[in-house]
Amino acid sequence: QVQLVESGGGLVQAGGSLRLSCAASGSTFSINAIGWYRQAPGKQRESVAVIKRGNVTNYADSVKGRFTISRDNAKNTVYLQMNSLKFEDTAVYYCYADITQTLRRYDYWGQGTQVTVSS
Repeated sequence: QVQLVESGGGLVQAGGSLRLSCAASGSTFSINAIGWYRQAPGKQRESVAVIKRGNVTNYADSVKGRFTISRDNAKNTVYLQMNSLKFEDTAVYYCYADITQTLRRYDYWGQGTQVTVSS
């Protein structure tokens, strides 16, 4: 089993910054991808930023140039630095991991952390 625990959400004014953290524990030695999704009220969950094998990063177009995803392998932690926040970034942010265990791939999700940007 894998546990993902997010932290760092909160309330910030437009133009401000926040950093989200996601600590992974358990069987994390075969991570195929790890990153962040978000879900705003009334909208579908969407990918925000993901790190794949080989440290390949993918960002949603809406956050490119403003958000940066990084990973500390020693701490099994992934971060999302969010700068120049906009009202439309308001959402619950979920940590996500795609992990191979016993030759099968599994998706894991954190409990979510609320990010609210005031205009």
